[in-house]
Amino acid sequence: MDKMGFRVIASVLDLQSPGAKDLRKRCSDRLTIIQMDLTKPEDITRAHQIISENTDENGLWALVNNAGYCAHFGDAELSLMSTYRGCMEVNFFGTLEITKTLLPLIRSSKGRIVTVGSPAGEHSFPFLAAYGSSKAALSRVMDTFRHELMPWGVKVSMIQPGSYRTGAHDNKIHWENQHKKLLASLPNELLQEYGEEYISETQSLFLNYGNTASTDFSPVLDSITDAILSENPKVKYYAGKQLWLLYFIGIYLPHSISDNFFKGIFLKNKSMPRALKKQKNHE
Repeated sequence: MDKMGFRVIASVLDLQSPGAKDLRKRCSDRLTIIQMDLTKPEDITRAHQIISENTDENGLWALVNNAGYCAHFGDAELSLMSTYRGCMEVNFFGTLEITKTLLPLIRSSKGRIVTVGSPAGEHSFPFLAAYGSSKAALSRVMDTFRHELMPWGVKVSMIQPGSYRTGAHDNKIHWENQHKKLLASLPNELLQEYGEEYISETQSLFLNYGNTASTDFSPVLDSITDAILSENPKVKYYAGKQLWLLYFIGIYLPHSISDNFFKGIFLKNKSMPRALKKQKNHE
């Protein structure tokens, strides 16, 4: 957007992060970088003030909601309530609040709201209950905005990306700390029934799966660009190779087939939950 001549206001969690430094290096003087934590209302209020000061009477043309948070990969029963709440705070409530806060500026320009969702919000992927639930809620509220904002001339689009290597995937210390927190917080009875080996393997499988994710973000970037610039943007953009196959199997085929398909992707544990293993040995 900066290269196209837009005046871009980019929010980052940390002004000294590698990503923020890279933006300053690669972009023009038109770019404004602001610090914003979506879980802090005061940060959103400050961002609104800065954005208002940097937009003229035409308002804000486009808001791109891209923040996403996933703290843990694992069974829904094993996922801590703090994990569910953490995903909801960033992926749903934070995104909802910044959208509502900036809507007057977007309505005045008859502009765009572009939000990055996830296939996990449309399909029940094993081990992604917390993340998927927050993305499902986000998809629902954005589609409601789409209907309600039509009379105002505001267009709302969702980007559904495939598997991409982003965020903290390569931060081993982050995942080790999350894993230790989980093990320390689980009730002992639950830990004994599942077993540490099974829990550890589940996380390792997902991190290894992430190594196969694409590093070419161009399908996502092209989709966002089209949603911002097209006279008639799509309601949903499916950005990723063979993503259509996942949706076709997940939506149109019987559960007996789709369940086996998702099982082949996610449920690859060699170890079983400890209690199930004992049951099987006694059969």
